[in-house]
Amino acid sequence: MSSLYMMVVEKFDVLGVKIAILNLKKACLLIEDVIQNNQKVYICVAPVATVVDCQGNKEYKEVINQAYFTTPDGMPLVWIGKSKGFKDIRRTYGPDLMLAVCDSGLQKGYRHYFYGGSPETNDRLEVRLKQRFPEMKIVGRYSPPFRELTKAEDEQIIDSINRACPDILWVGLGSPKQDFWMAQYRRRLDTPVLVGVGAAFDFISGVKRQAPCWMRQTGMEWFFRLCCEPRRLARRYLIGNSKFIYFFMRDSIRSTVQK
Repeated sequence: MSSLYMMVVEKFDVLGVKIAILNLKKACLLIEDVIQNNQKVYICVAPVATVVDCQGNKEYKEVINQAYFTTPDGMPLVWIGKSKGFKDIRRTYGPDLMLAVCDSGLQKGYRHYFYGGSPETNDRLEVRLKQRFPEMKIVGRYSPPFRELTKAEDEQIIDSINRACPDILWVGLGSPKQDFWMAQYRRRLDTPVLVGVGAAFDFISGVKRQAPCWMRQTGMEWFFRLCCEPRRLARRYLIGNSKFIYFFMRDSIRSTVQK
């Protein structure tokens, strides 16, 4: 019998965005609890870029804050959490979360569906995951076209996902697109958990190079990704990171003055 209540997720505020106080282990337990209780939620991952995008987009901020929880995907958010006294907070990075949930769900036979990415990426993603987790149940995948779906296509893919009966739907459309998509389709999908994981499909499949572990742990992953894709990511990291520092310092000064 399912419970009417889910585990409480503690959160803290970063520029008006509610970030969950968690780590990979706790995130896996929360997802497991949702599935066991047959609830329906969506989960976001938030690097610094997401927090910055929320500053000028009230609708996007509402989508992020209405999620069951939003993970601290970027190290600056972890550092802010620790500065507020949350000692157990750790970076809960999209690719790491996806692998951790795939692993923890093996014994329970969780069923996984992948929405997003290119057909080639998804082919490689399934091969990599099956190599790592041979008993993993992948019940479907869909690579949407780079255009808006027609109403018929839209109905068809929703029906296809629901017929596959996944426990977890991984959404790899990139932010903010994946976050708006999850909020829009949450009610129409029977899947208990929707998780937007950004570039996780590309990294786990090996389509894109992932930053070394030491760079991911020290907050330097942005520099690695910028070097790999300077044209695509220059605005996101050079301008976005500068905006984050400005917004954070501005709010810190205001809080100090008000005290």
